Amino acid sequence: MSSCSGNCGSCSSKGSCSEEKEPILKSVKKAVLVLSGKGGVGKSTVAASLAVTLAKQGKKVGLLDVDFHGPSQPTLFNVSHLRMSGTADNKMVPLEVAGIKLVSIGLLLDNSDGAVIWRGPVKMGVIKQLLEEVEWGELDYLVLDFPPGTGDESLSACQLIDCPKCAVIVTTPQEVALADCRKCLDFCNQVEVPVAGIVENMSGFVCPDCGHRHELFSSGGGARLAAAAGVQLLAQLPLEPVFLQQCDAGNLVDGLADSRIISSEMERVASAVL
Repeated sequence: MSSCSGNCGSCSSKGSCSEEKEPILKSVKKAVLVLSGKGGVGKSTVAASLAVTLAKQGKKVGLLDVDFHGPSQPTLFNVSHLRMSGTADNKMVPLEVAGIKLVSIGLLLDNSDGAVIWRGPVKMGVIKQLLEEVEWGELDYLVLDFPPGTGDESLSACQLIDCPKCAVIVTTPQEVALADCRKCLDFCNQVEVPVAGIVENMSGFVCPDCGHRHELFSSGGGARLAAAAGVQLLAQLPLEPVFLQQCDAGNLVDGLADSRIISSEMERVASAVL
């Protein structure tokens, strides 16, 4: 057995025990980290849509909501009123919804409207619990929905997850979002997480009456960001009223089924993480 690095939590100094740590997520083939440097760009919707798209392709998929301060996944799937259960050996059981295994702090709190006020070390401990103490079972993909930025949650997960992983970066066309996403790309480079590509969200507006696509913000930002970083532009997701209304009502699955544009673009994203 190999010597412990001192980070297992059971030894007081580096190299003072011979315990070999059990791999985290040993039954998960690949983790997909959905990241963005800027909040409000639709990252959670992209993460949920990606998980559902992969599940529709017959993959075994888990979705972990790591945004402790603003968990959106329970709302997108209309399960905010439900709570996760436990097993006899204190394992947490994911909520099964839309063919995926969903885990969110919003499904564990007594009051879903209560504020989560945690410092960094607490967040790292909770992330470790959600990775180790959830009955994930065999998964082809675990999609992780992170809060904006490159802080504790993103760094902790990258350090803890030991299965193969890649990142999908979500931006909008404006420079204010692109500037923060460039930092996100640098973060992935520093922690050695391969970037599958860029998703440009809010890429124009699809008129529900005429079906034409109109630019609302500056255009081409996602393409320029991808070209500068040397990665793929995976998708350009427009603002489509029918899809957005369905998501707001907790019917993201129906929204994907109703939107040919969004569903076809998300299939491109799914192909890139395979």
